[in-house]
Amino acid sequence: MGTSHARAYEKLDGFELVGVVSRGAESRQKLLAALGTDRPQFSDYATALATTRPDAVSINTYPDTHFDYARRALEAGCHVFLEKPMAETVAEARELVAAARAARRKLVVGYILRVHPTWARFVEIASGLGRPLVMRMNLNQQSSGPQWQTHKMLMQSMSPIVDCGVHYVDVMCKMTRSRPIRVSAIGARLTDDLPPGMYNYGQLQVTFADGSVGWYEAGWGPMMSETAYFVKDVVGPRGCVSIAGVREGEAASDDVNAHSKAATLKLHHAALDGAGQFARRDEWIHCADEPDHDGLCELEQRLFLDCIRGDVDLTDHHDDAVNSLRIVLAADESFRSGRTIALE
Repeated sequence: MGTSHARAYEKLDGFELVGVVSRGAESRQKLLAALGTDRPQFSDYATALATTRPDAVSINTYPDTHFDYARRALEAGCHVFLEKPMAETVAEARELVAAARAARRKLVVGYILRVHPTWARFVEIASGLGRPLVMRMNLNQQSSGPQWQTHKMLMQSMSPIVDCGVHYVDVMCKMTRSRPIRVSAIGARLTDDLPPGMYNYGQLQVTFADGSVGWYEAGWGPMMSETAYFVKDVVGPRGCVSIAGVREGEAASDDVNAHSKAATLKLHHAALDGAGQFARRDEWIHCADEPDHDGLCELEQRLFLDCIRGDVDLTDHHDDAVNSLRIVLAADESFRSGRTIALE
């Protein structure tokens, strides 16, 4: 993510990279090689802040550092782009929001699906299917080599249904615009090559006040199946809509470019005619020229820039980011405790 966002900063008029930070020299060199340019390099975050005195900081590190790095950037008077999830706890997330408001600086959280034009259309169509909604989503990743190492690093602090789940729970909340009332979860530890107590497969189920329900499933590791790893499907009284952009064999489940792919939407209408047959044919909504992963990251950074320049009120953005984190952390608690968690 850091490399993709850095490419966007290099491309956009309004940003100038004044330094790159990574604890590893190899990762810094890979980033600069991807940019095709040179910039001041730092292995220590505090030194980078003090030396470059930036106007803005982009944080694309492992989740267990998000709160500390974002807090320090805000204290230094910087605007912050922060990859999801915001923090390891709801209290920390709320503290960051309060710090951004107190410093009068913009804090934008990297919910990449919010800037995706096809996903926006998916949310719009789903929202018009009536209530309640049944929202079914997953993203399982069969990983090996460096990708499995990355997943294991992520699981030092968060399970897959927390780290990835915030994206899809956020989408569910946008579709229903209803209050979540309870969440439950199941999970499994499919390898001992994990920190104690961590699990690499999970599924959460969330219920909303309007009767809508949603589930999200995520699993990481070399044992995961690639069959039906990409499900994005919403059912309502008036019909259903599905993302039909990724089919088995089209892309590997650990391919980041496929994770937000939504080239085609299929809309099914539930209305029947006088003979009890479907009154309307299914519609295929083709979304040509959708952005690739780097293109989506550029859209995120355009949003970041617009928020800074236009002094955009981010109250709703912050409320939604904290709410989705609250739900997935409650799901993690549900798995660990073996009980349903009330959210009211």
